[in-house]
Amino acid sequence: MKSANLAKLHFIAIFLLSGPILQAQVNPFALGGAALNSIQTAVPFLSIVPDARAAGMGDAGVASGADVNSQHWNAAKYAFIDGKSGLSFTYTPWLSNLIPDIGLYYLSGYYRINPKNTVSASFRYFSLGSLSFGFGVPSNYQPREFAIDAGYSRLLTDHFSGGIVFRYIQSDLLDGSSTPNGQAPKPGTSVAADLGLYYQKEIDVGEKNATWALGMNISNIGTRVSYSEDAEGTPIPTNLRLGAGFKYEINSDHAISMNGDLNKLLVPTSAVYDVDTATGDLRVVRGKAPPRSVVAGMFQSFSDAPGVQKSYGEYSVFQEEMHEISYSLGLEYNFRDFIGLRSGYFHEHSTKGNRKYFTFGLGVMIPHFFLELSYLSPANGQNSPLANTFRLTISAVFGSTTPINPE
Repeated sequence: MKSANLAKLHFIAIFLLSGPILQAQVNPFALGGAALNSIQTAVPFLSIVPDARAAGMGDAGVASGADVNSQHWNAAKYAFIDGKSGLSFTYTPWLSNLIPDIGLYYLSGYYRINPKNTVSASFRYFSLGSLSFGFGVPSNYQPREFAIDAGYSRLLTDHFSGGIVFRYIQSDLLDGSSTPNGQAPKPGTSVAADLGLYYQKEIDVGEKNATWALGMNISNIGTRVSYSEDAEGTPIPTNLRLGAGFKYEINSDHAISMNGDLNKLLVPTSAVYDVDTATGDLRVVRGKAPPRSVVAGMFQSFSDAPGVQKSYGEYSVFQEEMHEISYSLGLEYNFRDFIGLRSGYFHEHSTKGNRKYFTFGLGVMIPHFFLELSYLSPANGQNSPLANTFRLTISAVFGSTTPINPE
């Protein structure tokens, strides 16, 4: 229990100390000429995949077929979803190899107002379990975070849709006790929005039916999170996701789908600093200092990396920016809309987090109800904190189960 408490305290410290403090450090490590320089954000629980179907396909979901959990991936997909309404619940034990009682709970649902307009909502709750914690007299405490969303999607043409989601985020990692520097911590809060676009079209491949799709979603465009009145705040994980999907119907019983996503955090990369000997101030050696504006930071995130050192001594900013793009590949086999088998792969560069894993999933679908499981297997060994991660999703769809014709 003591080791679990220490692990949780370390986990919380990462949340609280990321951002301005880490940005003031010279990057001390190197890997193949590239500094270990993962992007620091607050409330990273927003980036945890919340549902078993997408998790089984290597975390690919921005352009996959619409389902009840589209709120996280791309709310614009709801415009093409089957059924009048739906509800889903997912449970994910998180980092169970490291800490026994951390978990993510996700509730999502939608309601189709008419053939062109759909509303949606979701609630995400991240619990760090129970912790003996306090800078004065220790007390039992339950660090927790949550986000509540409301979304709207609209069919813009027969094949194209758009979606928007508004989000309130609260991160309560401390118990209100004074920290060693005398500051009184408070829950961190943020308001944010997602913007999504989705294109889907049915085509003929030979004599077979097929559907291809493209998706884009910018998530968590929002205010910074701070845990004290005096702190500047840390960016939340604003993320750009681009993807494509293709579904091929082999015959009336068998279908196969392929999906691929690219992800890039639209958050400033930590610069490399040194100390001006004349003034004692920090100055940027490589990269760029983070701007105050959230929108300016999103645009700067495409060109602010310190760069990868080449053999001839120069630094390549472009190469490090490419390292910040992770990718997901997923495959899904469907038998009679009853059994779904899934597999996928997720890849993140070694200097930007080093998450690399294979995923597997199973879905059982009976009329109006779905039971889905996923399992994660790290590519870099079972000693990874992510090893043995699984998700369980239970969903229900009500009303017609045939696509609504927008015309």
